[in-house]
This record gives sequence, C-alpha cells and structure tokens, in this order.
Amino acid sequence: MVTITDLNKMKTRGEKFTALTAYDYSFAKIIESAGIEIILIGDSLGNVCQGHQTTIPVSIGDMVYHTASVSRGVKETFVIADMPFLSYGTTQNALKNSSKLMQNGAKMVKLEGGHWLSETVYQMSERGIPVCGHLGLTPQSVHKLGGYAIQGADSKAADKIFSDAMTLEQAGAQLLVLECIPSSLSKLITKNLQIPVIGIGAGPCTDAQILVLYDILGIPGQIPRFARNFLLDNNSILSALKKYASAVRTATFPTSEHFVEGQF
Repeated sequence: MVTITDLNKMKTRGEKFTALTAYDYSFAKIIESAGIEIILIGDSLGNVCQGHQTTIPVSIGDMVYHTASVSRGVKETFVIADMPFLSYGTTQNALKNSSKLMQNGAKMVKLEGGHWLSETVYQMSERGIPVCGHLGLTPQSVHKLGGYAIQGADSKAADKIFSDAMTLEQAGAQLLVLECIPSSLSKLITKNLQIPVIGIGAGPCTDAQILVLYDILGIPGQIPRFARNFLLDNNSILSALKKYASAVRTATFPTSEHFVEGQF
C-alpha cells in the first residue's frame, strides 16, 4: 500500500511518481493495475462527469459518493479527495466535511488556497487529517481569477505563491499541487519544500505529475495544452496509463509544449 512515507522517500531519492484523477470503481481498478501511485477524486468531476462549466456546483455529497466508489476499486493506491467549493470556508466546516471523505476511503484531502488556510490546515493536521494544498490556478476561484490562465507570471504574484507554499508546509500540509504556474517557479518551490510537490501544467521539475484521466484518454476530444492524449499510440486504456506513468518517471513528459517557462 502506498503511503505518504513512501512518497516522501521517493522525493528524497529523486524518483518521480504519478497521479491521475478518477471518479468511479472501474477506472480506479485500471489505474491501480497501471501502477499509478495516487488517485485524486477531483472536483473536476463537475466538468467531466456532470457537464458543468466550472467545479463550483460540486457538493460534498457528490465528493463522498465518488470517493467511496473509487476507494472500493483499489487496495494499494494512495487516495486523495478534493474538498469542494466552500466546504472548508471555516475550520469547523473543514473538519466536519473532511471527516466524511476520510470515512469513505480518502487517505488525504485537498484544499485550494494559501495563507488564509493556515489555521485550518494546522487544526486538521493536528486531528489526524492529512492535507494536500493546491496553489496557482485554483479552479474554485475561476471567477475571481478571471478565467483559466497561467498564475504567478509576474514577480509579485510569484512571490505570493512561493510564500503561500512555505506557509502551507509549516501549517502541516504533507503534499502540494501546483497548477498552471511557470516552470521556473515550480522548480524553486519544489527545491525549497520538504514535502512532495505535484505539478499540472507547471513544468517538469516537480516531484510528480497529475492529469485528469479523461484528458489523457482524449475524452471528449479537445484537451488542455498541459495534457497529452496517451491513448493515441496505445491499443488499450491500460497500456495508455502505463505509457503515461513511464513518461513521467523517465522525465519525457511534460515537454516544453505542455508548460510555460516564465520569467519573474
């Protein structure tokens, strides 16, 4: 069984590891068969399963249902569940809602945000709830951000993301996701954090990569710039997932077409 201790050891050894989203029992079983270390039950299910334009409509009930479904499909994979929009707006709500996810199979929960979450992360960690942070492009804040765009592209924004990353680690976060930030910034953060860092659209220098399962299978067709359709050159879903894992571990994915170098 993959544990947070295993992931920490992989970072220390400089070994890349892999993560994918999943939302159901059947895909979870295939992902585990491919040897992917982490499954994230992402609130991206709002987009790819429910047909919403954003993740904001996703409820804690939705997340509990899909977390339980995925968890029944795996024995070895480390399972992380997203906490949906405003389910962690106060520490009390964060404790209440994260406990539901943990009781339905999650080994860790993921929250979007920086400094303002530090006390919540601390209180959760102190009570035995492992936390993964999420910085950069935070989809639950899409309307505040003005759309889905690269974050941290200027020095002020980059400094804030770096500071937020340090704060989350100090508060007790044990993993961090960096989404759609310049690769130079993600490299700096990964180097300065003790905890493992997972990237998506953040360049090749993070400790791990994560993508949405549907994107690497080319579903429904158009995929984000930071993703790649691994099913195109493979004859099965399982072989496509194994190809993705191999590409991440050998640092042949992502390539320059999948991220922004950035200057800050």
